[in-house]
Amino acid sequence: MLNDAFSHQLPDVDPGETQEWLDSLDAVVEHRGKARARYLLARLGEAAHDRQLGVAASVWTPYVNTIPTDGQPWFPGDFEMERRIRAFIRWNAVAMVVRANKAAPGIGGHLSTYASSAALYEVGFNHFFRGQADGTPGDHVYIQGHASPGIYARAYLEGRFDEVDLDRFRLDIDTPARAGRGLSSYPHPHLMGDFWQFPTVSMGLGPINSIYQARFDRYLNNRHIDDTSRSRVWAFVGDGETDEPETLGSIDLAAREGLDNLTWVVNCNLQRLDGPVRGNGKIIQELEGIFRGNGWNVIKVVWGAAWDELLAQDVDGVLLNKMNTTVDGEFQRYAVESGAYIREHFFGPDPRLRKLVEHLSDEQLQSLPRGGHDYAKVYAAYRAATEMTGAPTAILAQTVKGWALGSKVEGRNSTHQIKKMDTEQLLELRERLHLEDDVSEADLAGGDPPYLRFADDSPEHRYLMERRRGLDGPLPARTLPVRRGLGSVEEGTWNELLAGSHGQEVSTTMAFTRLLRSLARDPVVGDRVVPIIPDEARTFGMDALFRELGIYAAKGQRYEPVDHHLLLSYVEKSDGQILEEGITEAGSMASWTAAATAYATTGVPMLPFFTFYSMFGFQRVGDLIWAAGDARARGFLLGATAGRTTLQGEGLQHTDGHSQLLASTVPACRAYDPAFAWEMALIIRDGLARMYPPSAAGEKVGGEDVFYYLTLYNENYEMPPMPETDGGIDELTGWVTRGLYHSHGAPQAAHQASVLYSGSGWTAAKEAQRLLHEDYDVGVDLWSATSYNELRREALAVERWNRLHPDAPEALPLITRLLSAGTGPVVAVSDFLSAWADQVVRWVPRPFSVLGTDGYGRSDDRAHLRRFFETDAAHVVVAVLSALVRSGELDPSVATGAIDRFGIDPDIDPPWTR
Repeated sequence: MLNDAFSHQLPDVDPGETQEWLDSLDAVVEHRGKARARYLLARLGEAAHDRQLGVAASVWTPYVNTIPTDGQPWFPGDFEMERRIRAFIRWNAVAMVVRANKAAPGIGGHLSTYASSAALYEVGFNHFFRGQADGTPGDHVYIQGHASPGIYARAYLEGRFDEVDLDRFRLDIDTPARAGRGLSSYPHPHLMGDFWQFPTVSMGLGPINSIYQARFDRYLNNRHIDDTSRSRVWAFVGDGETDEPETLGSIDLAAREGLDNLTWVVNCNLQRLDGPVRGNGKIIQELEGIFRGNGWNVIKVVWGAAWDELLAQDVDGVLLNKMNTTVDGEFQRYAVESGAYIREHFFGPDPRLRKLVEHLSDEQLQSLPRGGHDYAKVYAAYRAATEMTGAPTAILAQTVKGWALGSKVEGRNSTHQIKKMDTEQLLELRERLHLEDDVSEADLAGGDPPYLRFADDSPEHRYLMERRRGLDGPLPARTLPVRRGLGSVEEGTWNELLAGSHGQEVSTTMAFTRLLRSLARDPVVGDRVVPIIPDEARTFGMDALFRELGIYAAKGQRYEPVDHHLLLSYVEKSDGQILEEGITEAGSMASWTAAATAYATTGVPMLPFFTFYSMFGFQRVGDLIWAAGDARARGFLLGATAGRTTLQGEGLQHTDGHSQLLASTVPACRAYDPAFAWEMALIIRDGLARMYPPSAAGEKVGGEDVFYYLTLYNENYEMPPMPETDGGIDELTGWVTRGLYHSHGAPQAAHQASVLYSGSGWTAAKEAQRLLHEDYDVGVDLWSATSYNELRREALAVERWNRLHPDAPEALPLITRLLSAGTGPVVAVSDFLSAWADQVVRWVPRPFSVLGTDGYGRSDDRAHLRRFFETDAAHVVVAVLSALVRSGELDPSVATGAIDRFGIDPDIDPPWTR
């Protein structure tokens, strides 16, 4: 099969010349070998690229360093000073984990990840990563979660932590008996809000978030909201982590957007948690092809300087061929074997290879370094990455997992699980790090390795601190004050939704779109609104915003769209406001997280609204949502086309009946299911007030670290206006946001009951109220249950207070107090699983039954779907009548008569089994 068959589709204007070139290639292969032929082709490719001939670059290069020795820049630091600082950090990282596991056996921690990547981090900290001390956003550094001990160890040398803090590693919870502050296991801004910038340890989330953070920095810059032109995003990624779909799934976006402010450092220690990443292959070569094929600049740092001399003498290309053909499983083996083994098995089979290293001792062969441990080569790669324009850079650095931790740890398949080191191992580590003058054998006798720190007036401490001062302060850090404040939304912005739909039938999704437009037009905060949509704007009726706000595209719109003559045409702008992400909920969520944490990462609060198909939110990207909570995100998630029965015609994999229940599992999420447009407006208004109180430049960021989730529906019905109360809009906001309020009184009747509705359950509740009154003499009052999640949280808080204050009068939860005023049974109806309303069952003071949409979705119209899931008005009527029968108020014949009347089959299998 031809690799480039296009050449056979074009006319050959000089067949003789063509044949001469082919004959020359054959002659080189025959007389000088394939290695020489490959070398010549590579040089021709470089020459073609230099002459801009439009020849595609190869996605694969030989298994050597990208930057040649003569291309390495001068190293501006002090090698020996930085080696000694690095040795202290390495030692303290180990001491922290070992001491923690002695104090609390099994507490965990990781030694090997940072051990393999210490040089990768230290080159950055000493020469590249910019802090925020000058009042700018600085750089955004996504640190591998398992490397956290090394980051804490550096902060200790900088004086940001003390010994008592290091001894609180993985001991988060404060108690009277514990000194110091807890140091979280991994990067968790929720737990260490002044230190960690980004949560990264859930594999794949750091990489995808870093891409969209880099893009959001450009978005802020292009929209003239913030000057992020000097900010770079650095993401440290494990080679095994690239198996996660989120890691590599969006790398094409970074190239497409030309994000030369993004650098990934892929720590290729060739190992997963259990064994080799690609034992039978070569992960660096695989990743090189993936990144180059997706338009990234790739810099490989494979070999340390000691290999340069050997490669320079490889006139036959045998060493290069050996490097190219040796699989990772073998390289891992060489990392733990003796020099004699390496001589025999790597260099030995070919006499030309053996001759290359005959002047080296076995010890020298054993210590031939991998590139990721060579400080000068790592510096050269970082320098080249920062000078790259027009494309993101991936640095693929080969390291050894557990490097320098000793023969029982480094390079072993079990190295990731090793948390403890005995005295013998610590002595070996001391020797490897040249710390014999700093740590005595007596220091190790008790099993608690000491922490090492430079004196404040020492050359090492001065050097360490001067490097960071020159780079604008310490990292990681999350202490940036407000650089551009955020005012309050003008009250008139809410008026359209609060006034109702004036007889017109609209959906809550349509109402939200109108509110989003009003917010974007708000003269105070309009430019801070960030609408985010994953290729569903037309589904949600949001396409009207395309022309008005523009879709963000870094290069603008370089074509005339097919619908250019229409009012709702597709308009892209370099300063567009809408982030229309394409078919990627994960990418959209990563964009939302970047916007929702901008108040902390750049000091400029933004107002992100991510609207998605509700089925594809919490269920699909729940891990990213959880991480957003960890990152202290603030913003709004909108689950449009919600409900198991409201979205007619779509079927099993599109109809959401459980996102509200999933939302209840995220502590920072405030989840609501509004039935009316005015409810939705007040919830969003409340969220803005809680998350983004007005702030001025230079102030500390205020507000609550929460985000809101609202489910929206595509069912049209008339939206009532906001009710009038003595307390006005603030009183009504309190009603709606607490989760339950009395919306419609019961008509006079012989029997009484209550129905709780939420979202589109309103239509069934309203019709059931009418039927019960007219046909069964039952008066039903209606309650809007905007959030069972909030009702449950409040009830749990009251329950806890009662438990801890046994000497005080018993307090009652809100739902108990509200429903105690009525009589008769209570029935809840929603378009969500019955388990959602079941959350509050133990606090309901009257007989309580729930109608929910349990089971897989179906494709049909709303009437048949609601009959199938037993949530239509008929089933609400039967539920109320049956409850009255159980309480002795009605004869059973009344309920059975209603079952017959409405054609309900009482013996059919429940919907969740069908």
